[in-house]
Amino acid sequence: MTTDRVALPDTADDECVDSGYAPELKRTLGGFQVFAVSFAFISVAVGIFGTYDDLLQTSGPVGIWLWIVAAIGQTLVALVVAQFAARIALSGSSYQWASRLANPKVGWLFGWLTFWYLAIAAVAVDNALASQALMPLLGISDNEDTARLITIAVLIVQAALVIASTRLLGLITSGAVGLELGIVLILVLVLGIVMAVTGSGHVDNLTSRGITAGAGDYYAVGGGLMAGMIMGLTTLVGFDSAANLAEEAKDPFRSVPRAIVASVVAAGVAGLVFLIALTVAIKDVSTVSHSGSPVALVIREQLGPVAERILLAGIVLAMFGAGLVVMAACSRQVFAMARDARFPAHRVMRKVNPRTQTPVPATLLILAVGVVLMATLRGAALIQLIIASTILPALIYGAIVVLYLAVRRRLEHKEGGFSLGRFELPVAGVALVWVAVAIFVLVTPTTARVPSLIVLGLIAVGVGYFVKMLILNREVLDTEPGIDEFAAAPK
Repeated sequence: MTTDRVALPDTADDECVDSGYAPELKRTLGGFQVFAVSFAFISVAVGIFGTYDDLLQTSGPVGIWLWIVAAIGQTLVALVVAQFAARIALSGSSYQWASRLANPKVGWLFGWLTFWYLAIAAVAVDNALASQALMPLLGISDNEDTARLITIAVLIVQAALVIASTRLLGLITSGAVGLELGIVLILVLVLGIVMAVTGSGHVDNLTSRGITAGAGDYYAVGGGLMAGMIMGLTTLVGFDSAANLAEEAKDPFRSVPRAIVASVVAAGVAGLVFLIALTVAIKDVSTVSHSGSPVALVIREQLGPVAERILLAGIVLAMFGAGLVVMAACSRQVFAMARDARFPAHRVMRKVNPRTQTPVPATLLILAVGVVLMATLRGAALIQLIIASTILPALIYGAIVVLYLAVRRRLEHKEGGFSLGRFELPVAGVALVWVAVAIFVLVTPTTARVPSLIVLGLIAVGVGYFVKMLILNREVLDTEPGIDEFAAAPK
């Protein structure tokens, strides 16, 4: 960015029109609701609930301190993402940024990877909701087929809500986020009081390797300590989801970039406090480490079964809010690509219901993908697909940082908008190093081989459709709708 390139104040709808689009989506999301979209996607309590067992089994309790490293690294990435969100406020986020600042062919790859990341994430979140939280809460015995049916039912309800109203989406998401933050805060306070009164806390857990003590490969590449980083890498993602709903935000140039950064910072702080409280509260590290749901076990041992059920109920609601946001973000991704004729069945997928002002066919597509995955993938295959989806955001974030470094001098500063100023280059440089480390951590374990092949397979499928567009409809990949506001920028 150069200091002499400052854009005049512009309305969000003007941005849409100048970009070649009619404003079809309804702007109903206020500042906190935009923040809630990103925070709900991250869902720090849900992430810790689902991955704490892996942390204890790979790096031991001491591995929680790697959360700080991940939080700082992801915050740096969020700052770079926010730089784009403050300048291009369109549905499709990185797809739009790359299409307009690099070229449509590069943008298409961004959009394709983001679509699959979000579509798989929607299924993963709802399946975890069913199997790890709702079924234990209702006393339903562990059964894969039952979990699949519940997952499909949840997907249907979420699709109906996403279609019904963006305002309703914002209200539900805000409520889920408020509840999640409240539960985390109350649990931390109550655990602290109980441990102080009863003396049941164990501060030495914070430096303990637990069941990993003596493991020969603990410090090796792909070993236990490195694996402990995965909790933060798989939880602190999705903060860019607010950018996918930029055309539904009232003041996107301010609210969206602020939400992106604030959601990561808030999740990082809340998550660290929660992890410290949980870890100190462990009475028997070995028993908890071998538990399928260690968070619930710690709460039950310290606070009793009623508190455990309250926790599970809160997790269910938080997971539901997260799944709702993921589906909404994915539907806007499809809509954004379809209105540029760059997505399969684009004439249908670009349609917006005039009454609800939501992309109905695009939302139904996400529902259909979820149903198909639930009906066809069993056990290990589904797990491999979900693991693959954790690699995709790291690749996308890395590509966003590279894009920013390549085009930053062409970006105008929106007056009153978010900007890193003189710190943009060092922040982006360190963020790039961090993303490279994150990708290495995610793909190095032997368990990541199949998921990595799945990612390559998804790219290959996309390449097939890409080639089809090049042959039959090349013009959609050669031109970009609207005014090229960056064309006159100095090189």
